[in-house]
Amino acid sequence: MTAPPARRPLGRTGIDISVVGAGTWAIGGAGWKYNWGPQDDASSVRALRRALDLGVNWIDTAAAYGIGHAEEIVGRVLAGLPDADRPHVFTKCGLRWSDADRFGDLQNNLRPASVRMECEASLRRLGVERVDALQFHWPDKTGALVEDSWGELGNLADEGKVRFPAVSNFDVDLLETCEKIRHVEMLQPPFSLIIRDSAADVIPWCAEHGTGVIVYSPMQSGLLTDDFSAERVALMAPGDWRRWHAALAHEFTPPRLEQNLALRDSLRPVAERRQTTVAAVANAWVLSWPGVTGAIAGSRSPDQVDGWIGAGTVTLTDADLEEIGRAAERFRPGAGPARPPARVA
Repeated sequence: MTAPPARRPLGRTGIDISVVGAGTWAIGGAGWKYNWGPQDDASSVRALRRALDLGVNWIDTAAAYGIGHAEEIVGRVLAGLPDADRPHVFTKCGLRWSDADRFGDLQNNLRPASVRMECEASLRRLGVERVDALQFHWPDKTGALVEDSWGELGNLADEGKVRFPAVSNFDVDLLETCEKIRHVEMLQPPFSLIIRDSAADVIPWCAEHGTGVIVYSPMQSGLLTDDFSAERVALMAPGDWRRWHAALAHEFTPPRLEQNLALRDSLRPVAERRQTTVAAVANAWVLSWPGVTGAIAGSRSPDQVDGWIGAGTVTLTDADLEEIGRAAERFRPGAGPARPPARVA
């Protein structure tokens, strides 16, 4: 039987979370611009239930995923659980869409009135009276002052609709601005062996300020999983965001694809020694960094959960981390720190 994942305190929030959590971007389905291709809702429900059965105690979602659809799927899972078994739910706001054009661009909108409206809509889709965290998904692009946006999110927390306010994809300057008004309880940055920049700035900032960190894309959208391949890329749906996204599509095309798969393959000896999977090692690597509380691991089926759940019980040694760091510097130099500080006995 698989041991449940370890738990860590999430900053100053007073809650302990499993070091791996269930992500829901991919289960939003194919009916929006940033999709991962077609997805079966029943498989999504089974994947989330599998994660909870194995000891995961939080789900990360967002209003934008599937234009509300991922939140609705999470709501279906929550509705079938007794209160004592319900996981913590973290969602996001600030990416607005047009119902008339579900495949249109999303607007980065953190105007206070919009933040409040999105919170209410998320609560309805999730079928809850309060979410554990509401995060700003990305910085605003409408001209709204972050001080006003953050203040309104604090008001929602004071009203009991949000347990704690949080942010995603904020840099140090924005974090500093928010911290002066109200403590930033949690940050969600991108972080993986392939994209490591957060280890140089925002993660250390959070460690210094008592802010919990849950990182997204620790397996880099599938690249750092056991069976990913060029053939898998060829089979991705035409609309899959990994084919066209300006900032990341190059990671899935030569020569970057070959470099990324070579880096993935360098994890296989570590996985064999630890009697786990490559996906688990990729997650365990981000969890080895001081300041990181948890990693978001997305799954579209129960077997994908089984692929990464081992990260919750794997502790990489300094020798493992040194080996992985050398591989990162060889295949992906210049993308941020390649190894966490050595642990002191």
